[in-house]
Amino acid sequence: MGMRSFLDNKVAPHFHEGGKFEKYYTFYEMFDTMLYTPDSVTRSSAHVRDGIDLKRIMMTVWFCAFPAILFGLWNTGYQANLQIAEGFSPIPGWRSDLVMALAGFDAASLWSNLLHGMVYYVPILIVVYLGGFIWEGLFAWKRGHEVNEGFFVTGILFTLILPPAIPLWQVFLGISFGVVIGKEVFGGTGKNFLNPALVGRAFLFFAYPAEMSGDAVWTAVDNFSGATPLALAAAGQLDFASNLTADAGANISWMQTFLGGIQGSIGETSTLAILIGGAALLLTKVASWRIVLGVFLGMVALSTLLNAVGSATNPMFAMPWYWHLTVGSFAFGMIYMATDPVSASMTNVGKYIFGALIGVMIVLIRVVNPAFPEGVMMAILFSNLCAPLIDHFVVQANVRRRLRRTGGEV
Repeated sequence: MGMRSFLDNKVAPHFHEGGKFEKYYTFYEMFDTMLYTPDSVTRSSAHVRDGIDLKRIMMTVWFCAFPAILFGLWNTGYQANLQIAEGFSPIPGWRSDLVMALAGFDAASLWSNLLHGMVYYVPILIVVYLGGFIWEGLFAWKRGHEVNEGFFVTGILFTLILPPAIPLWQVFLGISFGVVIGKEVFGGTGKNFLNPALVGRAFLFFAYPAEMSGDAVWTAVDNFSGATPLALAAAGQLDFASNLTADAGANISWMQTFLGGIQGSIGETSTLAILIGGAALLLTKVASWRIVLGVFLGMVALSTLLNAVGSATNPMFAMPWYWHLTVGSFAFGMIYMATDPVSASMTNVGKYIFGALIGVMIVLIRVVNPAFPEGVMMAILFSNLCAPLIDHFVVQANVRRRLRRTGGEV
């Protein structure tokens, strides 16, 4: 209450009309609404009264990402500490010095794993929000409107789809491209037809492929190289009935990929943690269950068909649907990216089609294109482009049905 009174009576007047910092009101409002609910309300009739607004939706998504965040912190440190115990050296610098001073590199220690993960994730988070809010604030200031809350979610999701060892300057470039090219040039939140977080990641993937998809980027250890389970599967080193083959140098079961003790992007490794957050999103109706169901069924249908077709030269034809679900970023994309309400289809039927298109394309890219074993990012971005067209045909089909029912009169 004291902080609210101080802001309203001592600080806000300087930024309102007539104040000496009037032209910087956008930046004050951005800070104020991060702490408190906006004071603007609907005053005229008629309107629907509802307890949720854009900020509450964004906060819900943000909190539902916490299971993936917490597990990602632990797993980032665990993977690094595990390899350090095998004789590899930590990446030199202040991060390693901090971990050594506070907890050491003990893979059996929860605190050591979390701290090691935090010293890589927190700088990424800071750079993402700093870069994002700079661009959001500049565009809002130039256009003379308040800063939209959409970046609050875009930023947190962007941090979770990056490898932990990515250079921070690339993080800044990626989020800048995602915010400016993926959203602001089209008018800002609500007007972008592509998912900004995926646009930023796509830019980094094609501009700096070695730092985004190379074997050495998934574990924060010096000179260590290790492929993700999806890359091993594409190379024919994954026995889908049991574990990795002996010459792969590791044993990874399906349950391990489900729980998440594997290499990968920070927030994408644990399907269990993602599904926990996803269940909350579906129960609160923030995410569309139609899109999630469409993605899942599209993936299951095509992967089952390809299993039946088989291939003597391509091991990915044999990957069952439950492996597709847990390896790579399928679960994360299905729950957090495909359900973006701005860039997805809006009609109920369109949501099923939109989701199914994503699921089918993910499997198609993973299986048919051996040089690109992931596919989630490209599938969602392509489906974003198709979403308006899907809704158009769904609406036109509804119109034609109604015309037939009413004898040609609407």
